[in-house]
Amino acid sequence: MKNPKIALIGATGKAGKYILSKLLERNYQVKLLLRNPENFQIQNPLIKIIKGDARDYDSIEKLVENCDLVISTLGQPKGEKTIFSDATSNIIKAFCNKKGRYILITGLSVNSPFDSKNESVIAATKWMHENYQETTSDKQKEYEILSKSNLDWTVLRLPLIVQTDVISKIGASIEDCKGRSVSASSLAEFISNEIENEEYIRKSPFVFDI
Repeated sequence: MKNPKIALIGATGKAGKYILSKLLERNYQVKLLLRNPENFQIQNPLIKIIKGDARDYDSIEKLVENCDLVISTLGQPKGEKTIFSDATSNIIKAFCNKKGRYILITGLSVNSPFDSKNESVIAATKWMHENYQETTSDKQKEYEILSKSNLDWTVLRLPLIVQTDVISKIGASIEDCKGRSVSASSLAEFISNEIENEEYIRKSPFVFDI
């Protein structure tokens, strides 16, 4: 996808701010969905801000208008009902009458039909279901909804995100997570490359630092 207009959800999060920085570095036009835009400090002519919530369809519709690609690094707001499948359902609906691309960041606990997870990843998946049952189940539901959609989707499944400017050598595997962490800068680089290469359309790779 050449020179797409991009919508970014979660731009103030621990991964999102690195992704936003990389998109601006590559001169992409970016629309941001922000609950509290008054707290957002970055000033850049490439940025357009939409005030709203990912659970609200009207907000998502305004966000994706005239955009070719949505990137979501959405986190779970504390003390609120789980948000993930609702947000993705809104994005699918907003893109229903046009061709769109969706890159979603989620956790390694999400399962796909192509998995061959190693023992430590299986244990981590079990732990997430035992300790964060509602959000973990909703992330799996989000994946199932997206996999049945007509979008050109990519689900990036991640281990621990490390907030650092260091760009490490990165690996990707459809079957298994072979690293314990991923640099936020490495992730941003991977995503910005995937925008143009489109290697993982309708696939759900684990992405990790080697």
